[in-house]
Amino acid sequence: MKAKSVKTIVICAVLVVAAAVLVFSSIYFTTEDQFAVVTTFGKPSVVENSGLHFLIPFVQDKTIISKNIHGIEIGYDSKTGQTIESEATMITVDYNFVGVDFYLEWKVTDPVKYMYASGDPEAILKMLSQSYIRDTIGLYDVDSVITTGKSEIQAAIKEKITARLEEEDLGIALVNITIQDAEPPTIEVQDAFKAVETAKQGAETATNNAEQYYNEVIPAAKADADEAVRQAEAYKQSRINEANAQAQRFTELFEEYSKYPEITRQRLFYEAMADVLPHLKVIIKGEGDDIHTYMPIDPDAGTAAVTKNAG
Repeated sequence: MKAKSVKTIVICAVLVVAAAVLVFSSIYFTTEDQFAVVTTFGKPSVVENSGLHFLIPFVQDKTIISKNIHGIEIGYDSKTGQTIESEATMITVDYNFVGVDFYLEWKVTDPVKYMYASGDPEAILKMLSQSYIRDTIGLYDVDSVITTGKSEIQAAIKEKITARLEEEDLGIALVNITIQDAEPPTIEVQDAFKAVETAKQGAETATNNAEQYYNEVIPAAKADADEAVRQAEAYKQSRINEANAQAQRFTELFEEYSKYPEITRQRLFYEAMADVLPHLKVIIKGEGDDIHTYMPIDPDAGTAAVTKNAG
C-alpha cells in the first residue's frame, strides 16, 4: 500500500506539473507596441490587439515582434565611437573622397512577411541602403555633400529605398534616414573645407550688410529726389505765374493802347525814360499858364507822378 501511495503521488505531481506547463504555454500577453504571429499547423496569422491571449498547446506557436522603430548605423559604431571606413568612405561626382555617416530608422509593417518573406530583412535593408547611398552621393560634388546639399541628398536616398522596399515587399518600411556627419577623410582637406565655409559665412555677412546699407540709403535718396522734384515744380509754377502776370499786364496795356493810343504811347515813353534815367524830371508847359511836371515813375502805382502848377 505504501509503494502504491508513493507512485500515485508521483503520478499526480507529474500530471499537475504537466497541466501547469500546458496552461502557462497556452497563455501569453502582448503590449501596445507588439505584434504576435501565431502559427496553426504552420499557417501564420497576426494578433495585433494587446492583452491576454491563448494558444492551443502542440497545435499553435507564437512569435512576438516589436512595433517600435528600429535603427541601423551606417559608417560608424555608436558603442565604440569608431568610424567604419569601409561603409563611410565614398566618392563624389567631382572625384573627391568624403566620409559620410548615416542613421536609418525603420519599422515592421507586416509581421508575417517580415518573418517569412526573407531570411534577414534588416540585413537586406542595410545592404540596399548602402547601395543607394553610394549611388546618390556619387551624383553630388563634395561641397554639396558636406555643406548645402544634405537635405536634398537625404530626401533622394529615402525615396529610392522606399520604392525598392515596396517592390521587394519585405514587410518593413523606412521611416527616416539622416546624415549624421559628413567630412573629408583627411585633416588637411577638413581644414580646407572649414576655411571655405568660413569664407562663405563672411560673404553672407557682407551681403547682409550691403542689403542693410541699401535699405537705409535708397529711401533717403528717394526722399531727397522727391523733395528736389517738389521744389522744381514749385519754381516752375512760380515762373508760369510770373509769365502769366506779365502777359496779362501786356494784354491790359494793349487794350489801353487800343482805346487811347496817343496817351498810352506817351505813358510808355515816360516809363521807359524813367527806367533809363530814374531821376528824370519832365516839365511841360501847356496852353495858357498851366505847367505839368512829370516826376519819376512811381514804382508802386506803375504810372508817372504828375504835379500841376497854376500860372
